[in-house]
Amino acid sequence: MSLKRTIQSRLQVPVDGAFGPVTWAAIFRHMGAGALAEPLAAAAHYLGPAGIDANPLRLTEFLGEMAHESQGFTRLAESLIYTSAARIRAVWPTRFPTEASARPFVRAPERLANHVYGRRLGNVHPGDGWRFRGRGIIQLTGRANYAEAGRALGLPLEDEPDLVAEPEVAVRVAAWFWTRHKLNPLADWGMSEAITRRINGGLAGLDDRLARKARFRRLWA
Repeated sequence: MSLKRTIQSRLQVPVDGAFGPVTWAAIFRHMGAGALAEPLAAAAHYLGPAGIDANPLRLTEFLGEMAHESQGFTRLAESLIYTSAARIRAVWPTRFPTEASARPFVRAPERLANHVYGRRLGNVHPGDGWRFRGRGIIQLTGRANYAEAGRALGLPLEDEPDLVAEPEVAVRVAAWFWTRHKLNPLADWGMSEAITRRINGGLAGLDDRLARKARFRRLWA
């Protein structure tokens, strides 16, 4: 039995060896998605041209990383609502050296976004940090990244950043990002940590990313 058929069998969907919307919806649900499973599945055809579903190693890395970034395919926009200074410090330890420095940003998402994202990632105007906060299943962040993705996809993402939070655009942007940063070869070589670094800039959330990848891997390994 082919690997795609094995995955379909274990997901209990029709076994035909081709990943269509029904299989993709089951995959997204398996990875945590609820109401977004079908809308994301309807756009999954963008993953094929990017080579993401060419083999299970690529698909495992992609789904694990995207599931982490989008909280199990349940959130397509970064809320930045944190209820404790300790949690803010855990996410941005270098930007908040003490709990006192983080305290003004508790339950203040717009202020927090402008503080942590302002004056970097191409954010040059007041409010850019919030305007270009993370969106999509890849959590695209920063004016420069929105502009580059928009040019590549022919979409006005810099002028209308909320488009990235729409399921179809979220999948297109993720496929573009994956290709733009040459992540397929890293997946083929099993370089999971290197993939995380290219997406995150570090290894934040690595344990969760690895756990989500392991969850999908169990469908075919």
